[in-house]
Amino acid sequence: MSIGTFTFRPLDPLQDAELLHGWVTHPKAAFWMMQDAGLVDVERAYMEIAADEHHHAVLGLQDGEPVFLMEYYDPAHRELVGLYEPQPGDIGMHFLTPPTDKPVRGFTRSVITAVMAHLFEDPAVRRVVVEPDVDNKAVHALNEAVGFVPEREIQKPEKKALLSFCTREQFLAAQGAAV
Repeated sequence: MSIGTFTFRPLDPLQDAELLHGWVTHPKAAFWMMQDAGLVDVERAYMEIAADEHHHAVLGLQDGEPVFLMEYYDPAHRELVGLYEPQPGDIGMHFLTPPTDKPVRGFTRSVITAVMAHLFEDPAVRRVVVEPDVDNKAVHALNEAVGFVPEREIQKPEKKALLSFCTREQFLAAQGAAV
């Protein structure tokens, strides 16, 4: 079964807050660290992102319907400041697939592949940086599948994270494309 293609649109913090609230407070999203957030908390968090020139949130759409959340940020200014030496062309990324009662085999892998392809559409992006919780083994496997290489564990204020990198060439190699 083909999962199809995804499109992206900017997240509207007020219009999309109710949808996001259901996603980020679900037990499946424990690593998103918003389990106890109210609707207003979600609105506020995404209004802050919308106002931040170094942090962005977009929704991934399938047939026009939101099916995942992706955030990207400049690690020289957000999330990883002082925790590693950013290089020109680095971009940080988070993604979240919502809970479903009808899981589709390969869906999350298709999402992270689409996210990476979308980020690398920008020729200025040379490397994607992620910092998932060290205990999030499922996302470590997904990251590895699209070409991420772990560098080291780092201590962020909210978690112990696995700092990992994926260059454009590593991503293409993981997709089986010619580098």
